[in-house]
Amino acid sequence: MASPKEACYPTPLDMPKERSEVLQGTLDLMILKTLDAMGSQHGYGIARRIEQLSEDLLHLNEGTVYASLLRLQQKDWIRSAWGASENKRKARFYSITKTGRKQLAREAESWQRISGVIGRVLRLESQH
Repeated sequence: MASPKEACYPTPLDMPKERSEVLQGTLDLMILKTLDAMGSQHGYGIARRIEQLSEDLLHLNEGTVYASLLRLQQKDWIRSAWGASENKRKARFYSITKTGRKQLAREAESWQRISGVIGRVLRLESQH
């Protein structure tokens, strides 16, 4: 039986082809970017927006999203406040902080650099 961690964060080879789980650091980056681009959002709205942008290739488990939001809040990269959702229910809305924007810039730059390296490696021609 798979441990809870394995169930939440499978290796790339274990990921289903139709929809993928998201690794923790990547999810944090996507949440920060979503809040930076869209302003204050509740957790459910953040998750659905990321899924929409992924053209439903990503499936975000609510528990995973809220764990990420808590982690980001503890780092002071986001803050939260209570408000009313579109259907007039009480919901916690999250927004990015100044510190979070600085971290987003650092993480985005790092991601661009790393993804560029991975892209170059994947384009290598076979030598045999």
